[in-house]
Amino acid sequence: MPGPRAKGKSGRAKARTTSAASSSTSTSAYTIPEGFFADIDNAGTWKLIVDILCDTLSLPDLETRSGLKKVHAHFPDISKKLDTVYVAAQRRGNERIMGAIVGIWAKMCADSILRDKLFEEGLLSKVIPLIEYDSTRHMALNALSVVTHHGGVVARREIARKNAVLMKLIREHPDDAKVLELATVTMAHATSAVLGGEDPPDSGLVKEIQVRNALNVTVQNIRKPIATHYMIDHAFGLLTGATRHCPQDCKSTPLMLPLLVSCLRSENVITRCSALGGLIRLTANESEPDRQNFDPQKLIAAVKRRFPDHLADLMMDYGVERCDTMLTLTTTRDYQQAMMRCAQDHDLAALGRSLATFIQRTEFTIAEGMFQTEGPRGRRETLDLGLPFTMWTDSLPHCARALRARGTPADLDMADVLDLKFYIIRSRIPDAVSLGQRAVERNPDLAYAYYAISMGADRQQGLRAVKKGLKCKNITPFVRQYLLWRAIEHAGDLGVSTLQDAKHEGADRAEGIAFLMSAWEDTKTFAAEAPPDNRHMQTILNWYVILTIAIKGPELSEDLRELAAAKRKLDISEQFMNTIGFAIKKTQMRLARQLILDLYPKGVKEWGAFIKRFDELDSRPDTQKPLSSTQADDDLAAWLDNMTLEDGSHDHAHPHACSHPKISMNNVALYRCSWCGNPSAVLRKCGGCGETSRYCDGQCQKKHWLEHKAKCKSKST
Repeated sequence: MPGPRAKGKSGRAKARTTSAASSSTSTSAYTIPEGFFADIDNAGTWKLIVDILCDTLSLPDLETRSGLKKVHAHFPDISKKLDTVYVAAQRRGNERIMGAIVGIWAKMCADSILRDKLFEEGLLSKVIPLIEYDSTRHMALNALSVVTHHGGVVARREIARKNAVLMKLIREHPDDAKVLELATVTMAHATSAVLGGEDPPDSGLVKEIQVRNALNVTVQNIRKPIATHYMIDHAFGLLTGATRHCPQDCKSTPLMLPLLVSCLRSENVITRCSALGGLIRLTANESEPDRQNFDPQKLIAAVKRRFPDHLADLMMDYGVERCDTMLTLTTTRDYQQAMMRCAQDHDLAALGRSLATFIQRTEFTIAEGMFQTEGPRGRRETLDLGLPFTMWTDSLPHCARALRARGTPADLDMADVLDLKFYIIRSRIPDAVSLGQRAVERNPDLAYAYYAISMGADRQQGLRAVKKGLKCKNITPFVRQYLLWRAIEHAGDLGVSTLQDAKHEGADRAEGIAFLMSAWEDTKTFAAEAPPDNRHMQTILNWYVILTIAIKGPELSEDLRELAAAKRKLDISEQFMNTIGFAIKKTQMRLARQLILDLYPKGVKEWGAFIKRFDELDSRPDTQKPLSSTQADDDLAAWLDNMTLEDGSHDHAHPHACSHPKISMNNVALYRCSWCGNPSAVLRKCGGCGETSRYCDGQCQKKHWLEHKAKCKSKST
């Protein structure tokens, strides 16, 4: 398909007048019928122009899938027709026909293969010149918006390269609500194709699409009185989508971060959680991993120095012997004594039972060590005591084999715990996950096995595992706290990522909210149950503060006084970590929590009135409809959106008007397993009542049956 062939020095199409038209205009590609342009000039609306074009050019019905299939079959011929008419109209300066042809191409872009072919043949170079004409500006922007909504990474990235053109258009037409809306929507969707992936985007492309300028223009225009809900909603998407890979651009954009924080006070939970995801991602590049090396000497030194009185009082209130500090010290002593006994009696089964108990008692239990003595020159020498291991951690698989040889259910459980711990120590996580899965098949009540499964790369599988583990009967306090910690991390991460990547259907977004609600509930349980010196308390409280703000939203006071107790607990936890000698890492959640709390007052002051206006717009019916300036725009927009299936129904899989639904918190329970509470969109309904009870699998349904059967039978009858 040839290019416009009518570009002047400025790069825009020139309108050329012609003398009296001949009886027909022809090219080698396609002969345009006599009177063609006159018929078009008499058409009153864009839709009528399109109808005449489609009829004259004998195009298939572009509103049906079968019609698009015919376009595939005859693409070269149809392409020549459309291109010939476009070029002829360009030579005549007939902007209306050029615009209508662009509308037809935009309609064809509903099909991904046709879209790619059209872009390969220069579609974008034909659309962009039309935004310079008053008569076709809205039409051209409408076409760009439609193409970006229909997806296609390659096409959207090409459109993102035109961000500078779109921003210039917004500046040149500051009072045109339609330009502001369509240009913002197009930039939002096109830019997401560049910045939306997990991997860092090409730096050259990021520079070309002018992210910082796009953010500035968006923030400057978002609170204009002419800004529609549809424009604002997409502007939020542009702002939150840029935080992952362009944090410095976001920080350099005046008032952008306070705006995102102020969104946490919106009535719309989707808006709040999307803003939360953007703020969390903003801190990723400067964060530190939460890895700790245990040094028992620091712990011993801290105990010898004595804890400050107020911290000691908290430990006394909780129970000193149940606090992590004392559990770690006593278990370290017990571990050394068990090794010494084994050196004497060589009873690997007895050692294995002790080690399995220690592993489920506290985190830093199985430390590296060996049997040594002082040599003649004062050097430490390794002793050969006739045991099948030298390093103490190597005792784990040997003890596991000894227990498996005994064969009792309890011995098999402990053998699995030993092997799981060995794999975890050696960073053989895939082996740990595989063994954990086999262990729960044998004994579904082995809680430690679920913890091992949760360490796998699949976060949904990990969350499902820890939720099942938390329902085990014989679970130790340490394993329970560990499972809660993993549940919070998994559900929180899944909630943020699900909402970020969700399509516009409500199910994905409701599932994301369910993940965050699950994490929030578990933070409250952990904070209430765990000892005050637990090393994960900081992480959990960071999640609690952030999730409380996102979930409660405008229910919280503007000074966040409801979080005062959590802030005090955070301070206490930090004091414990400093006393014990644990380094406080700048984790992603810690940085996000600090950012939100620091900017919250400024966000309320600078953007509070704007958020109230957005919520008022959000409460109106049909808020998701794009703005149309004329009935002609309405007719064409409806035609661009419509796709009729062969049975006469309508397909809205790719609507021009994005649907960002409101989610009721009451519906979130439908995404939680009725037994273990695991959030998921693929739960199975109870076959008996088929209503409110949903389950991860048959195991969860079986365990819930005693509680559910009366309700199920009554519903069935």
